[in-house]
Amino acid sequence: MKGTVLIYKASPLPAVIGLGILTALAAYLLGCFNGAVIVSKYILKDDIRTHGSGNAGLTNFYRTFGGPLTFAVILTDVFKAVFAVLIGMAVFGHFMGAPAFGKLFAGLFCMIGHMFPCMFRFKGGKGVLSGGIVAIMLDWRVALIVWGGFLLLVALTRFVSLGSIFAGTAFPFATYFVMHSLVLALLSGCCGALLVWGHRANIRRLLKGEENKFSFHHKK
Repeated sequence: MKGTVLIYKASPLPAVIGLGILTALAAYLLGCFNGAVIVSKYILKDDIRTHGSGNAGLTNFYRTFGGPLTFAVILTDVFKAVFAVLIGMAVFGHFMGAPAFGKLFAGLFCMIGHMFPCMFRFKGGKGVLSGGIVAIMLDWRVALIVWGGFLLLVALTRFVSLGSIFAGTAFPFATYFVMHSLVLALLSGCCGALLVWGHRANIRRLLKGEENKFSFHHKK
C-alpha cells in the first residue's frame, strides 16, 4: 500500500538493526565518493576545496573549472545516490516490506557521506544533487514538486542556493502530500534539513545581498 512504512515481516529485531546498520554504512561510504573532489584532486591535480566558496559541490566545480569534466562530477554523484537508494530499497523492501522507507533511509546516509566524506577530511559538498536523486527515486510526483520549484527559482533569480533551500524545505511537505505517511515525511525532512543546513552560509549572504548568481560562464 502506498506510503506504508516499516511493515514488519518475519525479521527479528536484532536482524533489522543489523541490516539497518549495514545499509547505513554502505550508503554512507557510497556518498563519500565525492565527484568534485575526486575529479579536481586526482585528475586536475587542483583540489576544488581551495577555490571559490571552498565547497566540494557541482556549482563551485563548474564555476571554477567548467568543461566536460563537469559531466564526470554529475555522473559520479548521480550513480552513487542511485546505488545507495537501490540498496536501501532492496534491503528494507525484502526484509521488512518497506521499500519507500529504505529509499529515504539509504538516501539520507548517502547525503551525509557526500557532505561529510571520511576519506576527504569530512569536507564535502552540500548534497543538492544527491538529495535530488533521492527525491526522483522516491516518487516522480515528489520529484516534480521539489525539482520544479528548484528550477523555477533558479531560472527566475539565478540563485542556485535559493532553489536548493526551497527544495530542502519542500521535500517533507511534498512527501507527505503525495505519500500520506508521517514517517516518510519526517525522514525526508531530515534529508531536507541537511540540505538547508549545508546552505547556512548562503542564507547569510542572501540576506545581506552578497550571494553570487549562477552563470554559464566559468572562471578562466
